[in-house]
Amino acid sequence: MNTLLAALMFFTRLPFWRIKKVPSECFKSVVNDWAYVGWLTGGVMALVLWLASFVFPFPVAVLLALCSRLLVTGALHEDGLADFLDGFGGGTDRTHILAIMKDSHIGSYGVIGLILYFLLFFTMLCQLPLHLACMALIAGDSWSKFVASNIVNVLPYARKEEDSKAKTIYRRMSVGNFLFAALGGALWVVCLLPEWYWLACLLPLVVFGGLMLFMQKKIQGYTGDCCGATFLLCEFSFYLSINILYSL
Repeated sequence: MNTLLAALMFFTRLPFWRIKKVPSECFKSVVNDWAYVGWLTGGVMALVLWLASFVFPFPVAVLLALCSRLLVTGALHEDGLADFLDGFGGGTDRTHILAIMKDSHIGSYGVIGLILYFLLFFTMLCQLPLHLACMALIAGDSWSKFVASNIVNVLPYARKEEDSKAKTIYRRMSVGNFLFAALGGALWVVCLLPEWYWLACLLPLVVFGGLMLFMQKKIQGYTGDCCGATFLLCEFSFYLSINILYSL
């Protein structure tokens, strides 16, 4: 329970800290429960989309759904994606890439990348019927967070702990942690989506593998920004797959 609370505190802006004080050690294992945070963030998006669609045109409802997660998370992952794009887009070597990612200012790669990301994300959701979009938001958020959480099992942390923005380094998962995380990631896919759409889970795995190879080559590890970027890119590929499967 402490680890789950730590994950909710770390990955959202909601006042879970009011429930109880969590030992600082728990924050080293927050990625273990990242998929379960997706139940909340994906659920909020789906609920906002469903309710807003009764009042506003569907594209407006989609925009409100996207904004709802930004408010819940404080744009944590989007900030990571922007830093990731700036670092790998503008960096010439490992040291330069890490320095750019640590810089709080956003660059041209980050701006252009976020604009394209949101435009494509918005367009893909608008192409789906309401019921499928809502189910995909819950399933895609939790599944993609599970996939991205495995970054700690594949790569070492690229910086020293004292140089980390969050001042902590995530622990690798035990077998039990991995299985529990997998349950959190896969449950809503199985429960909500028709079997045909389960295939959408495959492309995020491919994207994850490609990103791991890319990061290993460029910086020989990962950073917190890499975690956020990996999640969003895996999630993007999930919704892309849903759109492709829907059109077939």
